[in-house]
Amino acid sequence: MSSEKVSPLAGKPAPKSILVDLGKLLAAYADIHPDPSNPAQRVAFGTSGHRGSSLDGSFNEWHILAITQAICDYRAKESVTGPLFIGYDTHALSKPAFKSALEVLAANGVAVVTSKRGEFTPTPAISHAILGHNRGRDSGLADGIVVTPSHNPPDNGGFKYNPANGGPAGTEITAWVQQQANHYLEGRLGGVKRVPFAQACTAASTQTHDYLDAYVTDLANVIDFEVIRGAALKLAVDPLGGAGVHYWARIAERYQLDLTVVSEEVDPRFAFMTVDWDGKIRMDPSSEFAMQRLLALKDKYDVAFACDTDHDRHGIVARSSGLLQSNHYLAVMVDYLFRERTYWPGSVAIGKTVVSTALIDRVAAKAHRNLFETPVGFKWFAPGLFDGTLGFGGEESAGASFLRRDGTAWTTDKDGIVPALLSAEITARAGRDPGEVYHALAKELGTPFTDRVQAVANAAQKQKLAKLSSSDLKLESLAGDRVTSIVDKAPGNHAPIGGIKVTSEHGWFAARPSGTEDIYKIYAETFKDRQHLDAILAEAQQVVDQVIA
Repeated sequence: MSSEKVSPLAGKPAPKSILVDLGKLLAAYADIHPDPSNPAQRVAFGTSGHRGSSLDGSFNEWHILAITQAICDYRAKESVTGPLFIGYDTHALSKPAFKSALEVLAANGVAVVTSKRGEFTPTPAISHAILGHNRGRDSGLADGIVVTPSHNPPDNGGFKYNPANGGPAGTEITAWVQQQANHYLEGRLGGVKRVPFAQACTAASTQTHDYLDAYVTDLANVIDFEVIRGAALKLAVDPLGGAGVHYWARIAERYQLDLTVVSEEVDPRFAFMTVDWDGKIRMDPSSEFAMQRLLALKDKYDVAFACDTDHDRHGIVARSSGLLQSNHYLAVMVDYLFRERTYWPGSVAIGKTVVSTALIDRVAAKAHRNLFETPVGFKWFAPGLFDGTLGFGGEESAGASFLRRDGTAWTTDKDGIVPALLSAEITARAGRDPGEVYHALAKELGTPFTDRVQAVANAAQKQKLAKLSSSDLKLESLAGDRVTSIVDKAPGNHAPIGGIKVTSEHGWFAARPSGTEDIYKIYAETFKDRQHLDAILAEAQQVVDQVIA
């Protein structure tokens, strides 16, 4: 992050002064009523659900009641009559939001499935449950809600809807739900049905499901545990106090793995974390600053891994090279899976986002597989993972999922657990850790140099960038290389990327506006050297600034 100022706290244990006041946070959830005339306090679905903090009026009880009623309306409109699987993570705002949602779901007579014994529920376990229920059915289909702001700071809450394909809802669904929810906010919740929580829990429509057991038992159909056991690997995992905290011991026990769970502590303040690059607590397993606890142990294990709070992202720590860059491990997984999963049909493609490494393109060409390149957001992979036309979907921010060993759907939402376990399978089969595998791959196909910077842009400029057309850019060369393509739509599905991507002979850059701040982001990569990368970044910013000025 060359343009982003690193905090002096980065990588150090979180000081008490930055820990969230839980009492204040929970009181604000109930007490603050959002003002729908303030855009920052309206319901807004980003790439993955509605997120915010109760402290600034962007994630409060009214938001959840309104969104849940809107989801009930959507289900009625689309005749979704099966059960709704719901789960929540370990963020402080997740359980109160779950309670609010259950009150509305029960009042609307929705058959709801909650976790057995109130166990925290990872995002992939919800997707897995939806697909498990819907397999072989064409009516009475299930859907789900995941209450999580992913790896965001402890004062955040998040609320996500997954339709019958098990993946994150597409834009056409979230736009409808968002509009309907804001209509309820504007009407001060008029029309929102609700019963007391105790009544919702004992309603005949409310059932429980052992998400943990169902998910763990089925893992053998995705991961080759025999090869891991046979190699007698020493493994470690840091759940980062997240929703999968009790899943790992069960996985170790069931599959007889030498797997050390570094900590099973759950603390909604996440006081055990080391601070991320910007001085905030963020449970991001792809950040070396946040991963200091596990990095300190790397020499004790053959391979170690971590997941974020809802366990839909992974971080891999190799003895040889420390924390692997997300893009590097995505390429390693793709290379391995498309060689080793011999039951996958030859027509199965590889999914990546437009800002993921071009090393994946080279791996795909080597494997003689089609590449399916999409805008940012895992929802674009869900249909392909669902029908088995995509073997793998991965995004640069350490989110991925892939098919079962037999080529059928596993999860259609991001799954941090299976990429983590795959790192052990790769190590066992290759006889070297994923860091060493990556270096061999880079030596064969080229070493990518990647970075992301950000630049200031006001609302009007951000809007201009989001609507930029490839014809608006007259660019023949980039950092001394001939430009080979300029696109404003993703090559895989022709959906707008909400910005622009320029590719040259040896590198590329993509520019996209931020959804939350007055900035735009430039992602860039080259297969030459760091100097060439800096030249691409500098030229990219110049070009974009001129066009949006």
